[in-house]
Amino acid sequence: MAKYGVLIFFALLTIYPLLLVVSTALKDPLDVGNPFSLFSSIRLANIADAWTLGRFGAYFMNTVYITVPTVVGVVVLSVMAGYALARINFPGRTLVFFTFMLGLMIPFTSVMIPLFYELQDLRLFGSLWAVILPAIGGAAGFGVPLGVFLMRSFFQDLPNELAEAARVDGATEFQVFRRVMLPLSAPGIAVLAVLTFFQSWNQFLMPLLFLPGEENRTLATGLYIFNSGRTAEYELIASASLIMIVPVVIMFLLFQRQFVKGLTAGAVKG
Repeated sequence: MAKYGVLIFFALLTIYPLLLVVSTALKDPLDVGNPFSLFSSIRLANIADAWTLGRFGAYFMNTVYITVPTVVGVVVLSVMAGYALARINFPGRTLVFFTFMLGLMIPFTSVMIPLFYELQDLRLFGSLWAVILPAIGGAAGFGVPLGVFLMRSFFQDLPNELAEAARVDGATEFQVFRRVMLPLSAPGIAVLAVLTFFQSWNQFLMPLLFLPGEENRTLATGLYIFNSGRTAEYELIASASLIMIVPVVIMFLLFQRQFVKGLTAGAVKG
C-alpha cells in the first residue's frame, strides 16, 4: 500500500503544474492571485485574447510552417540514409556514418556565429528557411544526424531474409526498400517523427537569433517576448503556454502506440 502511495504522490507532483497552467489559463483575472484554487472560474476569452491580442495565432502558424517541413525533411532523408548505411555495402560506409554522428557532438553554440553569416550570405536570414534548413541539418542537436542514427539501428535489426527473398523474386534494391523494408520500419519512423516534432516545435534559440521581427516569431519566442511585456497578466501567459502545449500532447497521443512499439522494437539499440 505504501508503494502505491508513493506512486500517487509523485504522479500528483507531476500532474499539478499542468493542471495549474490549464486552471490559470481559464481563470478570471481577479482569481489568478490564488494558485491553489484550481478551476475557481472559467473564462474562455483568455485563450481568444492570447490568440488574437497576443498574436499567438500568427506565431502558431509560423511554428507550423517551420515544424512540418523540418519533420518531413528529417524523416525522408534519415530513412533513405539509414537504409543505405545499414543495408548497402559500399566503400567508406562506416566513415560516412561517423561523419553524420559529428552532428550530434558539435554544440549549436559553437556554430551559431558562422551560421549567422552564412545565412546572411545566402540571403536566408530573416526567412523561415533560416531555421528549417539548419534544423534539418542537425545544427540544433537533432535533425538528420539523430535520424540516421535511429533509422540505421532500426534497419539493422530487421530480418535480412525478407530482403533476400524479395531480391530472389527479381526486386530491385529500391523495390526492396519501398515495398519490404519501408513498411516494416513504420514504428521507427514514428519514433523519429515524434522526436523531431517535439524538438522542432519547442526550439527557441535558432528562431530567436535568425528570425528577427514580430512577423517571424514562433510560439517559443513569442511566449518569451509576451511574458517580458505582460508580467502581470498571468492568465494570458498561461493561455499562451496552453496554446503551445496542446499540439505536443495531441501529437504524442496520436502516435503513442507506434512510438512505444518503435522503442521496444529496437529503434534505439546500437
